[in-house]
Amino acid sequence: MKRIAKFEKVSLDEYLKSGSAECYNEIILPKRATSGSAGYDFFAPYSFTLKPNQTEKVATGIRVKIDEGWVLKIYPRSSLGFKYRLRLDNTVGIIDSDYFFADNEGHIFIKITNCGDKELFVEKGKAFAQGVFVEYGITIDDECEIKRVGGLGSTDKQ
Repeated sequence: MKRIAKFEKVSLDEYLKSGSAECYNEIILPKRATSGSAGYDFFAPYSFTLKPNQTEKVATGIRVKIDEGWVLKIYPRSSLGFKYRLRLDNTVGIIDSDYFFADNEGHIFIKITNCGDKELFVEKGKAFAQGVFVEYGITIDDECEIKRVGGLGSTDKQ
């Protein structure tokens, strides 16, 4: 298997903009559940409950350094999507390789909504989302040389 990325925690200063020091100390870096898993589980840094149609924006405290030519796609854990109709608000989270260098340190936020009809409790330290690394290509005539500056939603402001 080709190794193309490395998960890290954002700095405490960055995390405190959206989370607590207690949660920061408990952050678990994403990992695969089995050697055959494609997805890296993201673990809840704190407990939360989602009632039907309720949304939670989770500040994961995680950033990832990814080789150029690769992207991290984030999805809800399959079991939660199946049992609770848990959805990412942006359908699929896309973490580009240059996001690591953004002014928010590449802090990954995962915004989820319980689209089902029963309450979902996510315990601190339990997996709630998963990320899959995917290789991608660009067109032959691509000439983009713009460098990322901002964080989430910043590329359409350049």
